Amino acid sequence: MATYISLLRYTQQGMEKIKESPARLDAARKAFEQLGANLKAFYLVTGRYDAVVIAEAADATAIAKASLALGARGNVRTEMLLAFTEEEFRKIVGGLP
Repeated sequence: MATYISLLRYTQQGMEKIKESPARLDAARKAFEQLGANLKAFYLVTGRYDAVVIAEAADATAIAKASLALGARGNVRTEMLLAFTEEEFRKIVGGLP
């Protein structure tokens, strides 16, 4: 399973209904599962982004569906990153010419 890091920013709509965000997070976790992804961790952060989500999915299609479904609700905008473990990093670098 590949790991994905999503950087989230609340939209105006998301901020106006911020008190509902714990319930929305629970709903997002269930939606991810139904689409073949696993929302492993959620972090509220400071700085340029409002939250970070760590997810796993068997393929890019599953995580794309989950990300689009999350964004379609209108509460957050996301930026998705494919993450490599340290072991994967070492293999990638070790395979360089």
